[in-house]
Amino acid sequence: MSDAVNPYQIPETTAAPEKPLIAQAGLTETMLIYLKGASPWLRFVGILGFVSAGITALSGISFFAFIPLMGQLWDEIPGFETFSSTFGAVFGGGMAVMSIGGGALIFFPSLYIYRFGERIRSYLRTGTEQDLELAFRSNKSFWKFAGIICIIYLAFIPVAAIAAIIIAIVSVLV
Repeated sequence: MSDAVNPYQIPETTAAPEKPLIAQAGLTETMLIYLKGASPWLRFVGILGFVSAGITALSGISFFAFIPLMGQLWDEIPGFETFSSTFGAVFGGGMAVMSIGGGALIFFPSLYIYRFGERIRSYLRTGTEQDLELAFRSNKSFWKFAGIICIIYLAFIPVAAIAAIIIAIVSVLV
């Protein structure tokens, strides 16, 4: 190989942004390209989250409708005949509450992700710093929500482990 310049090489050009966004917010052209590429994906994931939250909440509402059927199912288990309606109501109601709560848990991070993508898109169109600030506020809200959920989850692990140990000990003793 030689160090000679290739005469058939495509000439290099520098691409100039459509608007002078760099001077306004201190973003480089590469940052703008990355933000522009991420915006549609953020909105897409947000919309998928909205759909998932809706389906999860609807399944929770359907559990309320099936509470009488749950009582009949528990009635067929030997030993549960006298408490079948109670177990059916508790099981159906518990599943309904968990599903509706799960739908709510899915909704909020989806909202933050969607807003982040939408506000990036708005910033790329207008170039105002306020749009960029709102985009990063939504991003901060998403990560704050995710962090709180992680803390709750991490706090739940020892509680669940202790409960499992107690249940195991009680089941052996009884």
